[in-house]
Amino acid sequence: MGSSIRPIALGLIRRREQILVFEARDDVKGETFHRPLGGGIEFGEHSKDALEREFREELDAEIKVGELRGVLENVFDWRGNPGHEIAFIYEAEFADPDRYGVDAMKILDDPATARWVDLAEFREGRRILYPEGLIGLLSADQ
Repeated sequence: MGSSIRPIALGLIRRREQILVFEARDDVKGETFHRPLGGGIEFGEHSKDALEREFREELDAEIKVGELRGVLENVFDWRGNPGHEIAFIYEAEFADPDRYGVDAMKILDDPATARWVDLAEFREGRRILYPEGLIGLLSADQ
């Protein structure tokens, strides 16, 4: 992870009362968590462009990037190493509506799989959603 701050862009893609996330495990903490898809912003790249690129790389999918929901600062430990991210959180939607009918999507550049998870599971504390503060950006009526 290094000692630098990593800018990232994450996309909130919704299907009714669900959002698309991937699941990861930190065995050092003994914690399983979820996070929306997206990734690093390259030097000179706008965060919206980075989000579109990441969805092409991760799911071979085109998206339409919508409203910026917020920016979160995420200081964390991942597998015993410190990390620091500035996350641009965008509403987004798939350009291809058929994607919403797929329950699980293999992430092409990672061993993980993206799945739809009910927002209620995060709000009620049954599952962990990162980055911290993300659930606060999602109002109860969404």
